[in-house]
Amino acid sequence: MVPATNLLAFVAAATLIVVVPGPGVLFTIGRALTLGRRAALISVLGHSLGVQIALLFVAVGLGAVLAASATAMAIVKVAGALYLIHLGIQAIRERKALCEVLGSPIAPASGRRVFRQSVVVGVTNPKAIVFFAAVLPHFADKASGSLPWQLLVLGSIFLVIALVSDSAWALLASAARNWFARSPKRLEAVGGTGGALIVGLGASVAVEQGFAGR
Repeated sequence: MVPATNLLAFVAAATLIVVVPGPGVLFTIGRALTLGRRAALISVLGHSLGVQIALLFVAVGLGAVLAASATAMAIVKVAGALYLIHLGIQAIRERKALCEVLGSPIAPASGRRVFRQSVVVGVTNPKAIVFFAAVLPHFADKASGSLPWQLLVLGSIFLVIALVSDSAWALLASAARNWFARSPKRLEAVGGTGGALIVGLGASVAVEQGFAGR
């Protein structure tokens, strides 16, 4: 089991990291602006599941391998960046249909699609993989039991904190979206803004990878 002092220190560090907007938060905000509150909350759940899968890989050692291999890490970053850019462009192209989205509930099939997309984003989130692989071991203690189990416990705590924080961001962003939607002239701008946020996020990951590869 993780020592109490280590656990408290990790909770404090994780809370600080989660509250500051990062890839997960920006993705959630983008989805809230383009698809609304329900889709944003579904995105939060899907993203959390995806990150949980990444955590499992880290716990069994794959995260450390990715962190140590420039080629493997580059592949993950590029894949994640391209997927985010794809989702952002898709949102921008569909911004004219936002009136219909606001005027009617999202179909169950759309919810499943949003969930699947969010899981992929979570699994390919390079920052989460690097964080789990590089930070979690510092709060584990070999003398306190199984290291893989400790990493799973710490990572799960991090995900719970992130789930609460991202849900709050989703509700806040969707409220802002509804406010903008009151003006027909701003309706298409809402979809464009959300798509641009996601494209910008994907581009930032790609640029970061470009500098890292030099």
